[in-house]
This record gives sequence, C-alpha cells and structure tokens, in this order.
Amino acid sequence: MTKQKQSIPQKLLPWLEARKKYRLTHVQVQMARELGMNPKKFGSLANHRQEPWKLPLPEFIEQCYQKRFGKSQPDDTRSLEERFATQTSQKTVLKET
Repeated sequence: MTKQKQSIPQKLLPWLEARKKYRLTHVQVQMARELGMNPKKFGSLANHRQEPWKLPLPEFIEQCYQKRFGKSQPDDTRSLEERFATQTSQKTVLKET
C-alpha cells in the first residue's frame, strides 16, 4: 500500500502560515482558533516592538485564553496536521461501512 500525501484544506492554510511567521506553537494556534481569532489580523496584534505596551503575540493569546476559559491550555492538544489526519481517517472509515 502506498500512502498518498493528503493536501491540507484551504481554510487551514492561513493558520499554518501564521504559525510559521509568528513562531507560534501548536497549542497557541489551537488556543487562537478556539478564541475565534483571525490569523490574517495577527500582524496588528504582533507589533509589540513598535508599541511597547502590547504583549508579544504568543503571550497575548495565552492571556486571552486564560481569561476566557479559565485554564492555561486546551485539554486536547494536537497539531492541525494531526487533527486533519484523524478527520480524514474517520471519514474513510465511515465511507467503508
């Protein structure tokens, strides 16, 4: 059996790009997604060098998550790629049955 590389959906690509560009961890990306943040707007949030009163983006995401949900990180911490892989495997199992 050959394993084909599955392409990532278009709606997740901005999150992958933001993770690389702003050096976020998988957990911080998941936090931002649960908070409903827009990855295209991270540039205005991540200018803590120009505006010293702002927190760096990773700390800002963690602080917002703590304030809203009352916990330091999500219960299920997986990367976007792992989440997509499990979703596609579940879909294939459902198609087979």
